[in-house]
Amino acid sequence: MTAYLEIADDSKGHELSLFCVPKHYEEDLDSVIIPSGLIKDRNLLTDIFGMASASFNECINVKTLCRTERLARDIVRDMGGHHIVALCVLKGGYKFFADLMDFIKTLNQNSDKSVPLTVDFIRLKSYSNDQSTNCVKVIGGDELSALTGKNVLIVEDIVETGRTMETLLKLLNECHPKMVKVVSLLVKRTPRSSGYRPDYIGFEVPDKFLVGYALDYNEYFRDLSHICILSDRAKEKYKV
Repeated sequence: MTAYLEIADDSKGHELSLFCVPKHYEEDLDSVIIPSGLIKDRNLLTDIFGMASASFNECINVKTLCRTERLARDIVRDMGGHHIVALCVLKGGYKFFADLMDFIKTLNQNSDKSVPLTVDFIRLKSYSNDQSTNCVKVIGGDELSALTGKNVLIVEDIVETGRTMETLLKLLNECHPKMVKVVSLLVKRTPRSSGYRPDYIGFEVPDKFLVGYALDYNEYFRDLSHICILSDRAKEKYKV
């Protein structure tokens, strides 16, 4: 497992007034926990390569690589030379997937080691309002057979209990891929965790309900640029 950034359980995030947040969401969010610049702006992060983890507060004010670029470099380092099928988990993973692919393409153009890429998409559903269920619905699973003998990189937005990813990996392994790696932008620390950990992690986050950067609550908040903590009031407001 590669390096990641750990956001402490007692982190209250950043005041909404410091960021550009859509007016229609201002009353629905408690704070910004991960600014979009911390995900993809190369001027906001510390270089933590070679460390097991790093404190969020230690990293946020130091200038160096962004997390997504760091993950792209690690993936190219480990999987370079192999033809990779990048499998995006929709819908929440699309923003992270697009940014990660852009960084890998840039590395392909500017380094000696490159990764031939093709892309595919799958949709998983395991949530009812703010609660993860024990029922994982896979949409597009019939097409997994096309991944037989392939090197697969699964790109996910967040791993919470880990059961959704374990279900997908079980289905995928039945199709006998050559190699499977998983990269997740977020991993949540929760007592409900099965213990599963992805191969590549961007941030380890507290057990709070997060939205933004394509993460949603009943399809709302995907249009937020930053990753934010959802308020209890908003959970009731947008409940289905």
